[in-house]
Amino acid sequence: MSTAGQVGRMAGKLARQWMPVAKKSADTAKSFAPSVKQSSAFLKHVVPAAAKPLHSLWHEILGFTFLVFAAIGTFKVLRHPEAMSPVKLAIISVFIIVMAVYGISSVIKSRKITRS
Repeated sequence: MSTAGQVGRMAGKLARQWMPVAKKSADTAKSFAPSVKQSSAFLKHVVPAAAKPLHSLWHEILGFTFLVFAAIGTFKVLRHPEAMSPVKLAIISVFIIVMAVYGISSVIKSRKITRS
C-alpha cells in the first residue's frame, strides 16, 4: 500500500470519528443565529446614538485645545512684544490666527453635530 493511501485511510477514520462532534457544534451555532440577528439590530441602533455625543465631545476638546494654544501665543506676544523681531512676531501672529480659527471652527462643528 502506498503512503498516499495510508494517509487517505487515516483521514477517513478521523473524519468518521469527528463528524458527530462537528454536527453538534453546527446545531449549537444555528441556535445562536436569532440572538446574533437581534444583537446586530441592537448595535445598529445604539452605536450611532452613542457615537454622536462622542463625536461632539471630540470636537469640543479639540476646539478648547486650539483656543488654549492661541491664548498662550497671544499672552506671550502681549507680555513681551518689544523683545521679538518683526519676523518672529509675524510667525507667532500667523500661529495665533490659525489656532484661533481652528478652535472656533471646531466648537462650531461640535454645536452643529449636537443640533443634528
